[in-house]
Amino acid sequence: MAINLSKGQKIDLTKTNPGLKKVIVGLGWDVNKYDGGHDFDLDASAFLLNSSGKAGSEKDFIYYNNKVGVNNCVVHSGDNLTGEGDGDDEQINIDLSLIPTELERMAFTITIHEAETRKQNFGQVSNAFVRIINEENKEELIRYDLGEDFSIETAIVVAELYRHNGEWKFSAVGSGYQGGLAALVNSYGL
Repeated sequence: MAINLSKGQKIDLTKTNPGLKKVIVGLGWDVNKYDGGHDFDLDASAFLLNSSGKAGSEKDFIYYNNKVGVNNCVVHSGDNLTGEGDGDDEQINIDLSLIPTELERMAFTITIHEAETRKQNFGQVSNAFVRIINEENKEELIRYDLGEDFSIETAIVVAELYRHNGEWKFSAVGSGYQGGLAALVNSYGL
């Protein structure tokens, strides 16, 4: 049974699930009824970060145009252009055993493609969530539903996985940004 978290909560991932090596980070969302003349295209991404909270290079930014991280430790499922249907809209597969020791944190984000041009923001999005699934048995371990806290933001840091004393932990971040993907890329040193 999944543990539901609220914004700001943190929980052990590998300590409470001994032997856990491969996880799936599932991200999903719905678009409210919207008549702006443009479709919504939301994108999930992962930033692989060092101890300073920065990405070492563009190779540490995993998204639909750079689907595979170093050592194949992180693999993006690809771009879902519509977000239609139930369940995860995009997934990121992670092999925790392959993550290099210099990478201490992974930030998972959702951005709205061409948000400013299309005059779109997360106030027009609902039911956004992130969940951690044990890849081996498909069991949902952790879930964080974002709620409706965002109105004018065009990018959200949804959650983080981070290494602490040799174990991996999950943090429900829920931090919004204006400025879309560019704001996130700048904040992570790229």
